[in-house]
Amino acid sequence: MPNDCITYQNSGYFSKLIVDYLDQKAELKALYNRFPTVENFKLQIEDKSKNFPIENREILAKALVNQYQKFEISEATLANIELLKDSKTFTITTGHQLNLFTGPLYFLYKIVSVINLTKELKTAYPENNFIPVYWMATEDHDFDEINFFSFKEKKIQWNRESNGPVGRLNTAGLNEVFEQFSSELGIGNNANYLRELFKKSYLEHDSLADATRFLANELFKKEGLVIIDGDDLELKKLFIPYAKNELLQQTSFKKVNETLPLLKEYNVQVNPREINLFYIQDNLRERIILENGNYKINNTQLSFSESEILTELENNPKNFSPNVILRPLYQEIILPNLCYIGGGGELAYWLELKSNFEANNITFPILLLRNSVLIATKKQVEKLDKLGLNWNDIFMSQKQLSDKKTKEFSAFTIDFSEQKTVLQKQFDSLLEIANRTDKSFIGAVKAQEAKQLKGLENLEKRLLKAERKNHTSKLERIFEIQNELFPNKSLQERNQNLASFVSDVDDFESFVRKITAELLPLEQKFSIVIL
Repeated sequence: MPNDCITYQNSGYFSKLIVDYLDQKAELKALYNRFPTVENFKLQIEDKSKNFPIENREILAKALVNQYQKFEISEATLANIELLKDSKTFTITTGHQLNLFTGPLYFLYKIVSVINLTKELKTAYPENNFIPVYWMATEDHDFDEINFFSFKEKKIQWNRESNGPVGRLNTAGLNEVFEQFSSELGIGNNANYLRELFKKSYLEHDSLADATRFLANELFKKEGLVIIDGDDLELKKLFIPYAKNELLQQTSFKKVNETLPLLKEYNVQVNPREINLFYIQDNLRERIILENGNYKINNTQLSFSESEILTELENNPKNFSPNVILRPLYQEIILPNLCYIGGGGELAYWLELKSNFEANNITFPILLLRNSVLIATKKQVEKLDKLGLNWNDIFMSQKQLSDKKTKEFSAFTIDFSEQKTVLQKQFDSLLEIANRTDKSFIGAVKAQEAKQLKGLENLEKRLLKAERKNHTSKLERIFEIQNELFPNKSLQERNQNLASFVSDVDDFESFVRKITAELLPLEQKFSIVIL
């Protein structure tokens, strides 16, 4: 089966904004710094070198060592943390929520994209070091988005209450999730591997942040992945001046609102608030609202005067958490970062933020769309071949695919293009006659032309519908394999968990290695991985 080139632009699964960004449309160029090409990283390195204090490197490395204290750290990761102290070292970063047992597959693809880009950049710029970083979204509070994963068409879910930052959640109750997952896994080496991985991650660690760090570390420690938790006192201290500016000047609100008109043709991903900070405790994450000179914590009785909230910021910076508008700025303040790799939704909100970075004198990173992947088994590929399907076919909507295959199966041509052309020529002649004789007939001729063409289109649709019924069994087999590869008529990577392939791979380490080997982060096309 040929490995067709399915570009992100022609896949049908990305928004107009992301397609236009990938096509480097002129109207979007003011919204980003540099487009992701190997050549453009040279200038990005120069910019970040001038704009990242050496003392921040020491603070970052020390904070990371502290975060890893309770974990067995690989030599590759430990070496990378030490390299962060060197002014010639830079990071490539992705971020993700603390989804239970990684959640959907694109968790893997994000991290693999980061790892592979660091390797590509090391080849291009050997005098520099490039470190892959996974930023854990420990301060998010959207628990309902992360407390489950799908396995064997079942929802494996952690049921509990959560009001504060999810990273601080204790892991109580996950033993019940383990029992449910374990019973579904079945037998075999892969099932045992996944069972043990879940158990060690979630039943042997006290917080969701620690559990997620262990899990990601187990999957990628040989690649030197560095995992960072932004919910850290020493790192938050670096953010104090910028949080103070946010409280007093509301710069991000002003700058992002200035940018939004440039995105008027698109669906805006997020809208800024007047203050884009949360106040957090273990069981609290609420917006800070400025009312009549006082800083109120939404849905609580807490209130601060200006001097009081600035004192609180100085004394307890860990109680202040950036929202989706400010979190990227915080990230780029504490990391010597060159590039952020994310999904389409993430890049959409990053494209709102460049002016705020400029106002804060922080280098805006290169934005790269993460790799997207379709995984198929050899048995599925054989089915596709027997059905005469290629990869372009399988990415079509079912309506498009049904129409295409029905026309191919039909013993006669279901295409009235020739008849439409003949009809249009006839009406062109009638319009010419009307122009020469009585121009009042022009409207009547055009109306009749539209009616006749519409009639032909309706006949074509009726014929196609009738012929579709004659090939129902073939089409059902086509839809069956398409639904396997695109569950819920959506991308596999947004639905399935890594455990979905428990019976399709020899072992999970080789599974992750195979994905890592085949993804090319700077290519704008789907990777087709055959197991």
